[in-house]
Amino acid sequence: MDMSREERAKDAKWYVVHTYSGHENKVKANLEKMVENRGMKDDIFEVAVPTEEYIDNKSGKKVLKERKMFPGYVLVKMIINDESWYLVRNTRGVTGFVGPSSKPVPLSDKEVKNLGVQEKIVLPAVDFKVKDPVKVIAGPFENFIGTIDSMNMDKRKVKVYVSMFGRETLVELEFDQIERV
Repeated sequence: MDMSREERAKDAKWYVVHTYSGHENKVKANLEKMVENRGMKDDIFEVAVPTEEYIDNKSGKKVLKERKMFPGYVLVKMIINDESWYLVRNTRGVTGFVGPSSKPVPLSDKEVKNLGVQEKIVLPAVDFKVKDPVKVIAGPFENFIGTIDSMNMDKRKVKVYVSMFGRETLVELEFDQIERV
């Protein structure tokens, strides 16, 4: 009996893969492409390059930047079998799995949590677009009517022009703070 991808994902574990330094994102992209091309989605579920944000204070200017938490390493959520092991092991830029004598050792749930690898959450689809009229339904601008100026899908934020004191004012809101008019 074939299990669904979701059921198989419950059995998958996170493994650490060693890469050439500076090749982490290339390895992630190559591996994701190979998983797609070889139909390995039921064995290799996710590839992650954990990053952290930090403030860079150059010449008195504070700039938010991002850096890899573990240069030279990529995390792969997978079910280990001969085929999946071979695919990862032979991805360009991969030097091997982390573990004794190249036998992959999965991370514990606690280690995964400490690494900050969150399970992907499927967010609801957004049914508005730039120039749409919207009503603010939460926050300090509640009940204001406005027009969407721009949207940031990654951060799930939207910039809306609302009319305040007879002037158009641009405010940034979360997607869940607005609804279509």
